[in-house]
Amino acid sequence: MARQATVTRTTGETDIALSVNLDGEGVSTITTGVGFFDHMLTLFARHGLYDLDVTAHGDLATGSHHTVEDTGIVLGQAFDQALGDRAGIERYGSAYVPMDECLAHAAIDISGRPHVSCSVPLPTAVVGGFETDLLEEFLRGFANNARLTLHVRLLAGENPHHVIEACFKAVARALRVATAINPRERGVPSTKGSL
Repeated sequence: MARQATVTRTTGETDIALSVNLDGEGVSTITTGVGFFDHMLTLFARHGLYDLDVTAHGDLATGSHHTVEDTGIVLGQAFDQALGDRAGIERYGSAYVPMDECLAHAAIDISGRPHVSCSVPLPTAVVGGFETDLLEEFLRGFANNARLTLHVRLLAGENPHHVIEACFKAVARALRVATAINPRERGVPSTKGSL
């Protein structure tokens, strides 16, 4: 079963084309026009072992908000499609990721019930064209459209670059566990029979 999807989304603010292979090798081609965001998506693919291609054109003259949020939406839609009926997946995943002075934790339930709890205090700043408040916007767009529950916490750290990077890596590693196929799981991992 191919767990792949391609999604495009065009609005008055952005034009995004994205492809994902959940059973990839972590290979990516990312072009969003926001350098730091490209870096975050590249390491997201690498640490999740997802093959990911993203081309996004947005109204960057107004900032990176629309590009980052809409890319999160499209990535979530692609994961939702690639996961199909969720049969055979682990469903739950969590990861702690240290990065220098930072320690981030992410926990995921591919539940069909979108929810985001993001406890990551960040100063208002811009890192490589990426506004720090967009971490939560990206995560919310992704989780809502992938139909999953996501908790992200910063346990230690101050440097905005390190904090955001540790969070992206933690989400990728937790997602890698949650989306993995468990050969012992014969159906959908729920007593309800659907997710």
